[in-house]
Amino acid sequence: MRRILAVRHDPFPLRAPFRIARGVKTAADVVTVTIREGDAQGWGEGVPYPRYGETIEAAIAAIEAVRDLIEGGATRADIARAMPAGAARNAVDCALWDLEARLAGTSVAALAGLLPVAALASAITIGIDTPQAMAEVARTVARVPLLKIKVDREGAAEQIAAVRAVALTPRLIVDPNESWRVADIADRLPMLLAQRVDLLEQPVPAGEDEGLAELAGTIPICADEALHTRADLDRLAGRYSHVNVKLDKTGGLTEALALAAEARERGFGVMVGCMVCSSLGIAPAMLVAGDADFVDLDGPLWLAADRPGGARDEGGILTAPAPGFWGAPACA
Repeated sequence: MRRILAVRHDPFPLRAPFRIARGVKTAADVVTVTIREGDAQGWGEGVPYPRYGETIEAAIAAIEAVRDLIEGGATRADIARAMPAGAARNAVDCALWDLEARLAGTSVAALAGLLPVAALASAITIGIDTPQAMAEVARTVARVPLLKIKVDREGAAEQIAAVRAVALTPRLIVDPNESWRVADIADRLPMLLAQRVDLLEQPVPAGEDEGLAELAGTIPICADEALHTRADLDRLAGRYSHVNVKLDKTGGLTEALALAAEARERGFGVMVGCMVCSSLGIAPAMLVAGDADFVDLDGPLWLAADRPGGARDEGGILTAPAPGFWGAPACA
């Protein structure tokens, strides 16, 4: 039976501006893919990211370019060969996983040989603002298991200290989004250790990270922008202790699962993250995150309104979307 592909741009306004060192977002712009075969329909989502040269228009064009392949019955392996890693392939790959599960009357977790993930501790992110404003936000979530602080190059020490002063117990991720240099880490290392920072995420530009090898063992450092697929792992060894697996970088759940497994085999710690997205982007990522060391899947919490039936957060514990949302028939 021939498949029918549909692809569209879905904008999701944010409940508040999301500020990182690279800029400010006021909406999550995603590409939604649906693939229908008979009475079954799978769907997936990708978030094109300008940092990687992606746009909504280019992502849609990339998916349209493989329409005949998809509608002709392409497998996930076929799509991996036909499309580069990135947001466009992520949307297609996740839609195919969902479709396959629905056609088989089972779950994606079962197809992948994984246990279903009903809930997990996921970071609550505090965007860049004045130290006082960041502390006020932190005060409202001071008892969650994991916090993530976005910082820039200037004022980072004050921002971190302000958050830690009111949030004494959570594990802490600090994310400069490539805005620091290696010398900044060395200078700030006593402060980072004093503030009990558990993970420093992509502090330096991805192409300027050679010097991180000199800091190995001083503080856990996670590759984000420097990591996309398994092909990057060789270069990261000795520079980073952890890697951040995001489906929009890997090009879908298929490569994300393979990347996470190989990273662990090589001795890396694993973080599973996301872009600012809807719960359609989070549902497949939760399967990768089941045994991750750090989980950062709060993208939908920034939306003014998520997709109906999406994931929910209570006290830093993220609950999977409603049955039937993605990854299995409602009755599976």
